[in-house]
Amino acid sequence: MRIHCLQHLEFETLGNINQWVLSRGHTLSKSMPYAGDTFPDPDEFDLLVIMGGLMSVYQEDSFSWLKPEKEFVKKCLDTGKSVFGICFGAQMLAEILGSKVTQNRYKEIGWHKVRLTGKYEVAGLLSGFPDEFTAFQWHGDTFELPEKAIRLFESDACREQGFIYGANVLAVQFHPETDEKSIHDLVENCRNDLVDDRYIQNEDAIISKQDFVKGSASLMFSILDWFESGVQSGTGSKVQSMTCRS
Repeated sequence: MRIHCLQHLEFETLGNINQWVLSRGHTLSKSMPYAGDTFPDPDEFDLLVIMGGLMSVYQEDSFSWLKPEKEFVKKCLDTGKSVFGICFGAQMLAEILGSKVTQNRYKEIGWHKVRLTGKYEVAGLLSGFPDEFTAFQWHGDTFELPEKAIRLFESDACREQGFIYGANVLAVQFHPETDEKSIHDLVENCRNDLVDDRYIQNEDAIISKQDFVKGSASLMFSILDWFESGVQSGTGSKVQSMTCRS
C-alpha cells in the first residue's frame, strides 16, 4: 500500500506510522504544505493521512497554504480516495464535509479515556480493544458531526472524538500515532499549553505513561490494518462491515 501524509509542523511527526509501514513493507511519502511542498496526484497513493497541527482550520488568513491543502483533500475525497484525519486532520475533514469547526469548551491535553459510542461497530477497526480505552489528546478545537457521518468515539471533555464517513474516510480527534519521541517533542515545543485546567494533565503525568504509549501503537496499527484491508479488497467492503450493536 502506498501512503502519503500531510505534515503541518516540523516537530509533530508521523510517530508510530513509520513503524507500521516498515513492518508491513509498504511505502510512505509526505508533503509539508507549510514549507511550500506541492501535492502529488491522487493516483500516486492509496491512502492519504492528514496529520495534526497547532493551527486551526478556520485560520486561512494566517496560513496561506491552508486553502490549497483543503482543495487537495477535497479532490481526494471526490475521487474516492481512502483518507484518514488525525486531530487537525479530522477537523479539516469535518469542515470539508460541510460542518463547523470551533473552539471546544475545554482544552484536552494528555492521556484521556475515549469511549466507543456503542451504536455501531466496524469489523477489524478496533480488533481486541474494549469499549473504553486511553488515548493521547492535544487539542483546543472541536467539530460538528458531518451529515451522513457516523460518530464512533466520544470523551468527557469532547463529544466528537471521531467518525466514519462513507466507505473510505475515518477521522479521529485523538492521536493514535503518538510514540515516546512525539510526546517529548510536543511537551518541549508546547509547554505553555500545560496550564492548570480540568482536562489538562501536567508534564510528569503525560511523559510517565509508557504503558499507554504501547497501547497507542496497537491502536494505530489496528486502524492502518483496517485501511490496508479495505484498499486490498475494495473500499465497498467496508460498508458491509458496519453493523448496529445491541
